[in-house]
Amino acid sequence: MTEQATTQVDFWFDPLCPWAWITSRWMTEVEKVRPVTTRWHVMSLAVLNEGKEDLPEGYRQAMARAWGPVRVCVAAEQRFGPQVLGPLYTAIGTRFHHEKAERDRVTIEAALAGAGLPADLAEAMESQEYDDALRASHKEGIERVGYDVGTPIISVDGASIFGPVVSPVPRGEAAGRLWDGVRLVMATDGFFELKRSRYRDPIFD
Repeated sequence: MTEQATTQVDFWFDPLCPWAWITSRWMTEVEKVRPVTTRWHVMSLAVLNEGKEDLPEGYRQAMARAWGPVRVCVAAEQRFGPQVLGPLYTAIGTRFHHEKAERDRVTIEAALAGAGLPADLAEAMESQEYDDALRASHKEGIERVGYDVGTPIISVDGASIFGPVVSPVPRGEAAGRLWDGVRLVMATDGFFELKRSRYRDPIFD
C-alpha cells in the first residue's frame, strides 16, 4: 500500500475567538485520522475591526484588549520560530476558553510557562514593537478570503476559506469526514459559501 503524502494546512487564528478555537481543535483531531499537518499563523480581530465606527461599546473594549495576546504570539514566533505558535495557542486557548481565565498578563504568563516559553514575552502585550509583523501576518491570511470575514482562515493547496464554524468539536472519524467535505468544496472552482444561522453557543468540551 502506497503511503499518502502529507497535506500542509495553513491556519490563521486570533486566540480570543471561541469559534476559531473550536475549529483549531477540530484540526488537531483531523491530524489524528488524515495525513494532515497544520502550520499556525496569527491574525487579529483588533486589526480587522480597526477604524470601524459602528461597533458596540462592549465589543470595542474587547478589541482594545485583543491586541495583547496576538502581540505575544507574534513576539514568540519572531524570537523562537513558527513552531512555537501551535503549543502557545493551545496554552492560551485552553486558559481562555476552557478555564475561563482572565484575559490579562497573569494568564498570558501562565500560558507562556505552559508552552515552555519565557515570561518576559508577556511584555509584548503593551508594546507596538511587533505590530508590523502582526499586520503582515494578518494581511497574508485575510487577503486570501476577503475582508468581510474573520477568524479562522484555513488554506490548503492554493485554496482558502473562512471557517468551518462548528460546535462542538468533531472527534475521530467525524472530524475526518468533515475534513473530506471541506476539501471537496474548497477544490470546487467558483465555490464561495455555505451558511446557516448559528443556533448554539460554542461548546468547548
